[in-house]
Amino acid sequence: MAPTGRLEASLHRLYRAAGINLGMSMGEATGTDVASHIHMHVLPHWPADTNFVTAIGETRVLPETLSKT
Repeated sequence: MAPTGRLEASLHRLYRAAGINLGMSMGEATGTDVASHIHMHVLPHWPADTNFVTAIGETRVLPETLSKT
């Protein structure tokens, strides 16, 4: 949880995120390739954005590549 908290703080500070969705996935039934691990999804949000469904629907609303982020 400590790295998640640091990432959340960074998103608020660097991207001025107005809110954050946090989600955890654990176990093979969640679609992970490794059943014995847990991973955290950290999704920043701003007023009038299209919410977390864009990540699930594979639609991106920020014109920034992951390598730049």
